Amino acid sequence: MVYSKDNSLTVFASELLISAVPLTILAYLAGSVSAAILVCRAMHLEDPRTSGSGNPGATNVLRLGGKLPAALTLLGDAMKGFLPVIIAMMITDHAPTIALVALAAFLGHLYPVFFNFEGGKGVATALGAVLAIDLSVGALALLTWLAVSLTFRRSSLAALVSFLLIPVYLLFDNQTVFAATFAIIAAFLFYTHRANIQRLIEGSEPTIGNR
Repeated sequence: MVYSKDNSLTVFASELLISAVPLTILAYLAGSVSAAILVCRAMHLEDPRTSGSGNPGATNVLRLGGKLPAALTLLGDAMKGFLPVIIAMMITDHAPTIALVALAAFLGHLYPVFFNFEGGKGVATALGAVLAIDLSVGALALLTWLAVSLTFRRSSLAALVSFLLIPVYLLFDNQTVFAATFAIIAAFLFYTHRANIQRLIEGSEPTIGNR
């Protein structure tokens, strides 16, 4: 799907004030809701920020509480990216606005205003956003993750490769605005995974199922 591009300054300013600003703020606030922390509190588990790996994400919740709380966390994090983008697409077809919403939800997860700006790594939220924008690209990303994870047994490597390729997939679909947005998201993901990257280089990154 290719969204409309209007070069009119007046139309752009109107779009910015009416749709982009409020939708972006709401997306950031939605992203700031930490599924991991809320699930752990509801299920009387340890705080994921201070236990396990210290990362408030599904993988750490799996360590702390098992499959059910981890699945709920994964779903919640993905919905933080998916729902704001879907709502934005129902309101506007302006690609830059939708891209800003996706980026805001992602950054809300990384730097949540409700939790002292200390969030997770962002993979599930970013995946939710790309699935909303283009289901086929999201499916390709999931297939990429599956292929890399089955080959190398490293979840972090699979995530990094998948998000490195998402901008390429979007470019092939002539979605340049979203390709640029997900290139930015990929850069943030490499930053949030810097410890994982170091362990991958050293050969000490845990394999899937051995955490």
